[in-house]
Amino acid sequence: MLRLTFPTLALVMSLSVASAHAAEWNTAYDSALATAKSSHKYVLIDFNGSDWCGPCMEMKKVVFSAPAFATYAKKNLVLLDIDYPQKKKLPDSLKKQNDILAKQYGIDRTGYPTVVLLDPNGKKLGQLEGYGGEKPADVIAWIEKLKKKG
Repeated sequence: MLRLTFPTLALVMSLSVASAHAAEWNTAYDSALATAKSSHKYVLIDFNGSDWCGPCMEMKKVVFSAPAFATYAKKNLVLLDIDYPQKKKLPDSLKKQNDILAKQYGIDRTGYPTVVLLDPNGKKLGQLEGYGGEKPADVIAWIEKLKKKG
């Protein structure tokens, strides 16, 4: 019985640690802006194709899933996932919102992932197009540089 309990406990503990480091992503633009304004945080928008865009998946794995990024994001950012999947079906209201945002921010599917940073009032500070192997520290440094200019 002890053999079964220890592996189960280890699995639960590892899942708890992993979820503690996971960044929380929103999908509703208006809600993300309201949260950012009330909490004085910046909004990081990730325009991506989650189930077909290789660079998008790589950036999520290397940068957005990293504990260092999750810790930074929790203190400084409201994260907004604007997804354009090919296999997964989105609710019509979410597809409509995402299409409006692509037009509003001039996002082109050939440039996915595209990451946009907004100040707490919703003013665009800058954007990164594509993924070139940046690490969490690189993206955090880019955000900090834009915040200082902002």
